[in-house]
Amino acid sequence: MSTRATSETDTHGDAPPTGLRRSVTGPLLFLFILGDVLGAGVYVLVGEVAGAAGGAVWVPLVVALGLALLTAASYAELATKHPRAGGAAVYTTRAFGPLVGFVVGFCMLASGVVSVAALALAFGGDYLAAFVDLPVWLVAVVFLLALAALNARGIRDSLRANVVMTCIEVGGLVLVVVLGVVVLARDGGDPARLTALGTAEHGPAAAVLAGTVLAFYSFVGFETSVNVAEEVRDPRRAYPRALFGALAVAGVVYLAVGVVASLVVPTDVLAGSSGPLLEVVREAGVVPLVVFAAIALVAVANGALLTGIMSSRLTYGMAADGALPAVFARVLPHRRTPWVAIVVTTAASLLLALTGTVASLAATLVLLLLVVFTAVNAAVLVLRREGPGEREDEHFRTPTALPVLGIASCVLLATQVEAGVWLRGGVLLVVGVLLGVLSTALRRRSPRGPRQPAPPTAPSAP
Repeated sequence: MSTRATSETDTHGDAPPTGLRRSVTGPLLFLFILGDVLGAGVYVLVGEVAGAAGGAVWVPLVVALGLALLTAASYAELATKHPRAGGAAVYTTRAFGPLVGFVVGFCMLASGVVSVAALALAFGGDYLAAFVDLPVWLVAVVFLLALAALNARGIRDSLRANVVMTCIEVGGLVLVVVLGVVVLARDGGDPARLTALGTAEHGPAAAVLAGTVLAFYSFVGFETSVNVAEEVRDPRRAYPRALFGALAVAGVVYLAVGVVASLVVPTDVLAGSSGPLLEVVREAGVVPLVVFAAIALVAVANGALLTGIMSSRLTYGMAADGALPAVFARVLPHRRTPWVAIVVTTAASLLLALTGTVASLAATLVLLLLVVFTAVNAAVLVLRREGPGEREDEHFRTPTALPVLGIASCVLLATQVEAGVWLRGGVLLVVGVLLGVLSTALRRRSPRGPRQPAPPTAPSAP
C-alpha cells in the first residue's frame, strides 16, 4: 500500500499539486469514458438519426465518430499537458484569457447541469413506467439526491458504480445486436435499408449531414473526462489510451447497433419510436420488454452520474482558479470531494428538472458543446506558442492538421443547428459573457494567487 500523500503528486510524481485525491486508475478512466459515451443517447437517438438520414443509420454514426476523434485528439493533448479539474475552462483561459475561459467554462457547466436535469426527467419517463407509475417530478427529485450522495461519497465509489452500470449498458447494446442476429436468422430484416440514404426533406448528402448532427451527440461524452484528469494517476500515460480506446469500442458498438436496428426494424417505425432499440427487442420476441427497460434505466442513471461528476469538478476547478467564488472549491476533509460544488450543481439541475421538459432541456446541448469544442481546438494551436517548458515527449501531441479540421467540423455542424436552438443558446452565451465580464473585473480588483494544494490526506489504496 502506498504511503505518500495523495494530494501532492500522482503515482509518478509528474503532475502538478492538487487538492483532489488521485485515485482514478487507467482502467477506471477507460470505463468512465466508455460509460459516458455509451450513455442514454444511443438508446433514443438511433430513431432520430433514421428519421433524419434514412435507413442507412450507420453512415452518420461513422461520420460523427470521425468528427469526434478530431476534437478528442485536442483534448488528449491538453489534458496530458495541463491535467486540471477545470478542463476546457483551464485550457482556454491559458490561451485566450479569463473572459474566454469563463465563457467556455460556463458553456460546459450549463450543458452539464442541463443534461443531468434532462436525464432525471428521462429516468422518470416511459422506461420506468414499465415497472411503476410515479409522478415524474418525484422520481427526478429522488434520483438527483441519490446521485449527489454518491458523487459526494467519493470519485472512486462513483466510478466503481460506473463500472457496474457501464457493463450493464454495454451488455444491453450487445443484447440488441444478438437479438437482431436472431431476427435475421429467421429470414427477417431488409438488407436494402442499409444503403437507403435520404428522406422526403433531404437528399443523400444533406441527410447524412443532418443525421451526423444528431449522431455527434452520442459521441461527445468524452469531454467530461478531462474534468477528472486531476484525479487520475499518471494522466500523461493513462488519458490518451483510455480516451481513444473508449471511443474505438464505442464506435464499434454503435456501428453494430445501427446496422442491426436498420436491418430489423422498418425505417418509419424506427424513426417514430421514442425507444427505438425496444423495437428490436420486440421484433425478436425472445427477451421480456421489462428486462430491456431496466437496462435502459441503468444507462440513463450512468449518464447522469458521470455528467454530474463533470459538472461538480468543473465548478470546483473554476473556483480554484478564481473564476468562481472560492466557496465552490471547498472539499470534504476526509473524502476530498467538492461538496459545495455538488450541492449547487444538483440544486440547479433539480430546478431545471422541475420547470422544464426533456426536449427543451436537450435542445441547446449540442450547440453549447460546439462552442466549447471550437475554443478547445483553437487553444491547442495557441498554447503551442508558449515559452519553453516541458519536453514534447512528456505529453501527447496531436498532428497540427487535426485541431484545424476540428474547428472546421464544429463550424460545419453549427450551420445545421435550427434557428430556435440558436436563439436559446444565444441567450445562454450572452449570460455567460456578462458573468465573465463581472468575474474578470472582480478578479482584477481582488487578485487571487494560483490554486494551492490541500493539506496531505490519508494515503490512498493501491
